[in-house]
Amino acid sequence: MASPPDKLMLLDTASLYFRAFYGVPDKVRAADGTSVNAVRGLLDMVAKLVTTYRPTRVVACWDDDWRPAWRVDLIPTYKAHRVVEAVATGPDREETPEALLAQIPLIRDALAVLGIPVVGAADHEADDVIGTLATTADVPVDVVTGDRDLFQLIDDEREVRIVYTARGMSNLELVDDAAVMSKYGIHAAQYADFAVLRGDPSDGLPGVAGIGEKSATALLTAHGDLDGILAAAESGTGGTPAQRAKILAATDYLAVAPTVVRVVRNLDMDAPDDVLRPLGDDRRAAAEALAERWNLGSSMSRALAVLPR
Repeated sequence: MASPPDKLMLLDTASLYFRAFYGVPDKVRAADGTSVNAVRGLLDMVAKLVTTYRPTRVVACWDDDWRPAWRVDLIPTYKAHRVVEAVATGPDREETPEALLAQIPLIRDALAVLGIPVVGAADHEADDVIGTLATTADVPVDVVTGDRDLFQLIDDEREVRIVYTARGMSNLELVDDAAVMSKYGIHAAQYADFAVLRGDPSDGLPGVAGIGEKSATALLTAHGDLDGILAAAESGTGGTPAQRAKILAATDYLAVAPTVVRVVRNLDMDAPDDVLRPLGDDRRAAAEALAERWNLGSSMSRALAVLPR
């Protein structure tokens, strides 16, 4: 059998382990009673993704800072509704069930024994790591996520596409520029500006008051991008008088929101060792020992089975 062509898969890891935690019944636990549903679910996801899309390289992208201060400084409501207030022992953290928090170190251990690097960047979200690795890759890229914000990275010419998980792992959707155009009436390269205009309650982004998806699409179709929309509004030629008034009333927001919404594509980071390799006897034994200790069973077996021989 011919080897698959070189391809990089970037995992929006938190998006996947949250989905695993809520999607996999918490019936099987480790001997000490620790829940392992998120770990097992993530391993099953990795096995399915590698089998289906046949990447030769995989990176688990990580939120070293899920709510960077520089984004909050620009828009204080950014992800504010997800915050668990600080206690004496540490900083604010994302609202995460304790049963999932306990599994996150084990998730990192499971990825490590499979040889999948976990890559984050100080003061940045996983989205920014994904944006940088996707932009600098010299091979086709599949980004696995349930986050629509990453649609902005789609680039048909460079073969960057999204494996969208929002409908579940049994209904994975490949999203390219044509799919974005079909759903939203804009090109993927316009998606960040579209999100700025429309807003996103799930991220605490207010958007431009009175501008919904249809208005945002119409304005971007007519004027190309935010700069074009603002210039047209200022000259009295863009959209309806009501739309122009709404755009001009939101100029302070529009001055900062693009920086918050657009993923960083130029982080200063070393290229990870992301090639999927066969496991030697020692590492395979370590994976099997981890699986036995934490009752990962068939989920670890399936993940091991998709590694190259």
